[in-house]
Amino acid sequence: MLDKVSRPAGSTPLLTVAEARLDAQVDGDMATLLGWVESYLMREHPDLGRTGAVCPFTKQAAKLDTVRLAICNAGPSDEDGAFALMRRSFGELEKIPHKPGMAHFRTVIVGFPNCAGDGVAMLQRVQARHKFYSLSRFRMIGFMHATNEAPGLWNPDFRPLRAPLPVLAIRYLVEQDAPFAARHPLLMVPFLLKFRLAGAKRLLTYARSAK
Repeated sequence: MLDKVSRPAGSTPLLTVAEARLDAQVDGDMATLLGWVESYLMREHPDLGRTGAVCPFTKQAAKLDTVRLAICNAGPSDEDGAFALMRRSFGELEKIPHKPGMAHFRTVIVGFPNCAGDGVAMLQRVQARHKFYSLSRFRMIGFMHATNEAPGLWNPDFRPLRAPLPVLAIRYLVEQDAPFAARHPLLMVPFLLKFRLAGAKRLLTYARSAK
């Protein structure tokens, strides 16, 4: 088993995929996070209900080198540390270099290996505390963990938001998020504000396909 690398929550570095591969050689938690990203998020799944990767956004972002990964050692009692890291990650998201027209593929993925079990509720609070902060900036903050019961968009029996360790991820709101906007009224307003007619057409297309 690989040794863990101990880092305070406030000093958690955000790594490129290439840097994460090197880090994974000495950090078992990073190896788990990176393995999940590359072998699950970026791959097809027989139960997904559609063709393509589980998360096409992440797959494309990895190709563009706009993904940043981190392992945070915060535990269930360190909500302030986890919150501070995620808030900082919104700023770091804006600093990720990108090709012209590809800014919306920037994303940050943070694993919290010490938050399995009792720590899940704490991370849910961290996510909730960022809900309006993220939506007002046209960003998405998602939470994945081993027992996540959120159903899939295309196959309600599939659980796409399950991960081997708790994960919080930040990315840009994109037109392809129409299915999420259709299911979550709070997301509908920023989605239509940002994408207007194109967004409305996406919503209509999804509504017709879902019937």
